[in-house]
Amino acid sequence: MDARLTDSPRPLRRRSADARQVLSDWLALADVRLDGPRPWDIQVHRTDLASRLLAGGSLALGEAYMDGDWSAERLDLLFDRLIRARLADRLRPLPALWHVAKARLLNLQTHRRAWQVGERHYDLGNDFYRAMLDRRMSYTCAYWSGGAGDLETAQEHKLDLVCRKLGLRPGLRLLDIGCGWGSLMKFAAERYGVECVGLTVSIEQAMLGRELCAGLPVEFRLLDYRQLDERFDRIASLGMFEHVGHKNVDTFMAMARRCLSDEGLFLLHTIGRNDSAHGTDPWIHRYIFPNGELPSIARIGHACEQRFVVEDLHNFGADYALTLTAWYQRFEAAWPQFADRLGERFQRMWRYYLLSCAAAFRVRDIQLWQWVLSPHGVPGGYRRP
Repeated sequence: MDARLTDSPRPLRRRSADARQVLSDWLALADVRLDGPRPWDIQVHRTDLASRLLAGGSLALGEAYMDGDWSAERLDLLFDRLIRARLADRLRPLPALWHVAKARLLNLQTHRRAWQVGERHYDLGNDFYRAMLDRRMSYTCAYWSGGAGDLETAQEHKLDLVCRKLGLRPGLRLLDIGCGWGSLMKFAAERYGVECVGLTVSIEQAMLGRELCAGLPVEFRLLDYRQLDERFDRIASLGMFEHVGHKNVDTFMAMARRCLSDEGLFLLHTIGRNDSAHGTDPWIHRYIFPNGELPSIARIGHACEQRFVVEDLHNFGADYALTLTAWYQRFEAAWPQFADRLGERFQRMWRYYLLSCAAAFRVRDIQLWQWVLSPHGVPGGYRRP
């Protein structure tokens, strides 16, 4: 065949048309249309979009949105449909398969790699996170039960819930693994009179956290959890376990056990998935949380064996959809002050991150668990406050 024929516009147009039909049939399983009139339909802005998505799967979907190749009036409603129809399971292109294989075979969360998420995600700028989060800068799921009508109240409910579950009181010493900007430690020190030590891999978080907690018995340490060997009365970890990875779950739990007194309690607050397959989307891994991985109940439970009694397991994953939506609203409202510094592509990336994750929690594809663990069992039994 003459090479000029294969390179001519007509075969290219035909291939694009064929790919579009395949993609349209695939999206129809989720009741999504290309260039349709509904707010969740995908509006195509580049002719080769279909070929790109069929070849690259979820990674290409996110990258094409960042590039402006497609849009949707309501991203959250689009993702509701895509996730409910489990379309990612129906299309597994080579990049997605390679990502899963690497995650299964390699330890992507070694001590050296543990600092990458701090540098690439949490060190974006304290002013950026201050604009998006509540005044205490809690970057984990809020607790909207009990009549919380806004983000500030819901985050305070979450912090108080954690303190009550741990039975905090004056004189106790609390370790916060992955302490962020110190929202839990500041709240616990002020309201419950405890002494706190927090671990973080983010320089920016530690700098601002020390400023926010000045004058309180609160210490920030730039330290990977594997390096700690010190006893505490209570341990909490809120939103850090998603960065541990399945090859390090035992190491993490062994560290928590050696650092917890025999009469202590450990509260583990973590996002989780409904099965034990590899728990990271390749787009999230590349652009939002490098080396992250969502655990399952089975993996956490297995790591607790011979170490902890599971006293309580509380799922309020649907609350994360509300939390992410609140962050998204604050992010969009504050965006003009960051537009010149971060750029339009970052805005699309962050919008995609917040709204796709909100949809995943809303349709219960992923969960938010609070585990309360004790070394030997609470005498007479544990009662959730």
